[in-house]
Amino acid sequence: EVQLQASGGGLVQPGGSLTLSCATSGFIFDDYAIAWFRQAPGKEREGVACVGSSGERKYYADTAKGRFTVSRNNPKRTVALQMNSLKPEDTAVYYCNARIYGMHYWGNGTLVTVSS
Repeated sequence: EVQLQASGGGLVQPGGSLTLSCATSGFIFDDYAIAWFRQAPGKEREGVACVGSSGERKYYADTAKGRFTVSRNNPKRTVALQMNSLKPEDTAVYYCNARIYGMHYWGNGTLVTVSS
């Protein structure tokens, strides 16, 4: 069974940093890209960052460029999202995602709240 579990969310002040982690199981981790999405209250889910299977290729949404860094540890089957210079508009539930044989698998989501 494919499983992804996001963790690391919390309350942080504007300008602060937070690192999210995605733990995975149930599939050949080294073969698949992993993405981070987020969904703010009242808004559609949007892509934030993606890391290729080897960790060399990385993609970022414009809103994340220069502030967020995605990385993966293949032996540990985990993906991290380092978020710096956080803004109130980064407040959302963050999900990790894997697309395997055309199907999207989602983690449980972790809430990030940026507020003073």
